[in-house]
Amino acid sequence: MLDVLVVGAGPAGCVAAAVLARAGARVRVVDRAVFPRDKLCGDTVNPGTMALLTRLRLASSIDTCGLAIEGMRVSGGNGVVVEGRYPPGVAGRALLRRDFDWMLLQDAMAAGAQFEPGVAVRSAIVEGGRDRAVRGVRIGRGCELRAKVTIAADGRRSTLAFGLGLASHPGRPRRWAIGAYMDVAGDESSRRFGEMHVRAGHYMGIAPVPGKLTNVCLVTPWRAGNAPLGDPRKAIVDALSSDRLLRDRFAGARMATAPVVLGPLAVDARDTSLDGLLLAGDAAGFIDPMTGDGLRFAIRGAELTAAAAVDALAHGWVGVHARLAQARRAEFAGKWRFNRAIRSLAASPAAVTLAAAGARLAPAVLRRAMLYAGDCAC
Repeated sequence: MLDVLVVGAGPAGCVAAAVLARAGARVRVVDRAVFPRDKLCGDTVNPGTMALLTRLRLASSIDTCGLAIEGMRVSGGNGVVVEGRYPPGVAGRALLRRDFDWMLLQDAMAAGAQFEPGVAVRSAIVEGGRDRAVRGVRIGRGCELRAKVTIAADGRRSTLAFGLGLASHPGRPRRWAIGAYMDVAGDESSRRFGEMHVRAGHYMGIAPVPGKLTNVCLVTPWRAGNAPLGDPRKAIVDALSSDRLLRDRFAGARMATAPVVLGPLAVDARDTSLDGLLLAGDAAGFIDPMTGDGLRFAIRGAELTAAAAVDALAHGWVGVHARLAQARRAEFAGKWRFNRAIRSLAASPAAVTLAAAGARLAPAVLRRAMLYAGDCAC
């Protein structure tokens, strides 16, 4: 029997696996995909996440593979643009998620974790009566992988979390993301900044990536039968061409990849106090963060989950879930509130107008908020 089975080889799964393997646990990571693999994301790693990676000694080649991001530009629908630069010596990075995830997976394997690609998990193995516990997973007809601790890090559509009734998509908000890489001629002046453009009813994240491409991600509410998601390419083109701040810049842009649609974004995680099982990353609750700090949630959350697994292996499961939940609240509660406030603002045309007017009158306030969004320790 394994000490720890990690389901999902994204950032959360790989960070948890690396930390646990370094602690001496026998760890195996499985994923339905074969790596490297593509992943829809904003493709930016903020300064706080960079500091976290340095402390954990992970993704050390990110400085040579990624583009330096010096700050954020935020705009409102009234034409106000506020630029917030990170402090001297502080920067984020932009790189493709396929490359970032592959770095972390290699780190996990170098630490001693085993990796099996192309393994589709069907369900959790749950044993016991009233005191039921997870003992591993089923991966095929009659095939099982058993472990003392199973970590579900299999994303916002987690087979384990949804299958056990521990996660669900809320009725609201119902947001979908549509992302594509674009070749934007003459856009060099914008290749040192991440961007967020908040409009009534939607927002757009824009980030440079290696290869002289630009990641464009449109996040919009959607209901069944709403036409734009039926033609995601048109949805992105229409959003850019109708935006007075972006239309000239993207007028001659070429879409270098087919658009990818992801949604619904939000995931609510319920009580996860099931012995033998821990949740990490998006499986533990996905809140479609607008502020670019989703990777910090995943990586720091995975570190906390790994500590809980070490605790369970050494002392049993009594109190493990409660201590993990308390640690997550202490670490993330402020940022959760901040992100909810930003999403509520984006959903209200009146609030967007008011915030844009406030940014014009007091841009320093927005700059401080941008530094907080970037998790800058300053």
